Amino acid sequence: MTLLATSALCKHFGGLRAVSDVNLSLGQGEIRAIIGPNGAGKTTLVGNISGRLKPSSGTIVFKGEDITSVPSWDRVMRGIVYTFQVTSVYAKLTCYENVALAAQRRLMTGLKGFLALGEAPIARRVDQALAAVGLTDATDRPAGELPYGHQRLLEVAMGLALEPELLIMDEPTQGLAQEEISEFCDLTRKIAQGATVLLIEHNMSVVLELADRITVMDRGAIIAEGTPAQIEANADVQRAYLGK
Repeated sequence: MTLLATSALCKHFGGLRAVSDVNLSLGQGEIRAIIGPNGAGKTTLVGNISGRLKPSSGTIVFKGEDITSVPSWDRVMRGIVYTFQVTSVYAKLTCYENVALAAQRRLMTGLKGFLALGEAPIARRVDQALAAVGLTDATDRPAGELPYGHQRLLEVAMGLALEPELLIMDEPTQGLAQEEISEFCDLTRKIAQGATVLLIEHNMSVVLELADRITVMDRGAIIAEGTPAQIEANADVQRAYLGK
């Protein structure tokens, strides 16, 4: 079943075509990786999907509904969650407080819901999210004191607290040690049991290990798409991105 689809999606910045006629279809429950050189349009594309950027033309459909003009906060409530390439945690707040803010946002439904919302459901969601990324021991630590790689994991925990149906992760393994990367791969597989994962990642070993399908972008357009085996066998991709 298709969860999200873009049709002829374009984003221009003046004369620069950052995203050009992109037709992308994501199946429910899959792990999709987007790869390509710097400036290929990957982050701009997911910015359009998450609502952080407004497309110049084209459409975005999520769960059968056109969301092209839907604001980013509404897309979050519909289940589209984006973790940034640069960490966006609140440095002076504890890990618990960072994740609690995300959990509270997901649990609130209007003023009545806010007034009726107690601490217990928030605490349960926070504990589950921090445990999922291995940060239970850092619950009371200010986020700014965490190593950079752990801040990345904290941001994933904040995303999980929003109960995503589509989780977009932009360079999530950046700054992680090799052992942490292995743990992240295990975590991503667990996430994919209940959500679709869209992954922008430069670490090709992670991409080839995790992705069900890989989309290759260059100069704003999709130039190849397929399984990891198909992408590895693609001569153009080998020359441009895999160093073969």
